[in-house]
Amino acid sequence: MTMLDDRTTAATWPAAYPQGYAVVDVETTGLARDDRIVSAAVYRLDAQGNVEDHWYTLVNPERDPGPVWIHGLTSDVLEGAPLFPEIAAEFATRLDGRVLVAHNAMFDWQMIAREYARAESAAPVRQRLCTIALAKELSLPLPNHKLESLAAHFGVVQQRAHNALDDARVLAEAFRPSLHTAAERNVRLPLLECRPLTEWAGAPTQPRVGHQGGYPSSSSSGAYRMNSWRPSRKRPACPYPNPGRYEADRPLKQGMRVAFSGDTSVDRELLEDRTVDAGLHVATSVSRLTSLLVTNDPDAHTSKTLKAKSFGTPVVDEAAYTHLLRDVAPADG
Repeated sequence: MTMLDDRTTAATWPAAYPQGYAVVDVETTGLARDDRIVSAAVYRLDAQGNVEDHWYTLVNPERDPGPVWIHGLTSDVLEGAPLFPEIAAEFATRLDGRVLVAHNAMFDWQMIAREYARAESAAPVRQRLCTIALAKELSLPLPNHKLESLAAHFGVVQQRAHNALDDARVLAEAFRPSLHTAAERNVRLPLLECRPLTEWAGAPTQPRVGHQGGYPSSSSSGAYRMNSWRPSRKRPACPYPNPGRYEADRPLKQGMRVAFSGDTSVDRELLEDRTVDAGLHVATSVSRLTSLLVTNDPDAHTSKTLKAKSFGTPVVDEAAYTHLLRDVAPADG
């Protein structure tokens, strides 16, 4: 694979490419919609991916810090940290006018958008770029789409995995050669629109222990009730006939029946909303009529994954699915 060197100039850069990027990583109390950010880092890059500066902050989540065994941030460490509203303006300055870049960018964007919504504000972000989607666009020969695999491919050394500042540094260093490769091949960047949250049904935050959404629990005691950030509603029936199963390397088609299994980085309700908005049918179970199963753990012994294997139902992970949602083919006339 040929890479552009440091002498690449704006004159040779595709005109449609953004003029600046904010490479972001956030560590959180969990993956559920009521979880909070505990640390955030931003590397600001210019149009060619060169680092301009970086910024890092701890954030007091005003609750149980969640999976300490992952991010290493205890309640004692976070006790004196600023609250999100206290760092919101500085965070916004780092994001303003730039494309938000993250590894599984929808997750980072949703966590950031929710924090700003709680603070009765909005992040100045209009577009995001997921480095998983970019790696797929470039057909990088990765064994999987973990950050550590992307880093290893470009020879970037991770020092502290799940530390927001180091993860953002690693991603910034891996993004630059990815960006150069895309420019050399004139590959369209997989940019997606960022929509601030306009509905918020926040309930008082309560400290909690026990199971953390999306993470294994370190304790068998304790429970919590998830706070809903918007009212649930009955989904309308899909207006399109089922065209059959999804075929690899072909687009999704309106009317396909899509089932979900296991934890997702994106709030499940939001992911289902996007599915319905694209003209697809959200299936609550897997049958012979299911077009596609979306799961981040295809080897899990859940009823849906087991049925998918028995029926030969196609399976993709969440990142691949969100990529497919960008270009759903219309239903047959």
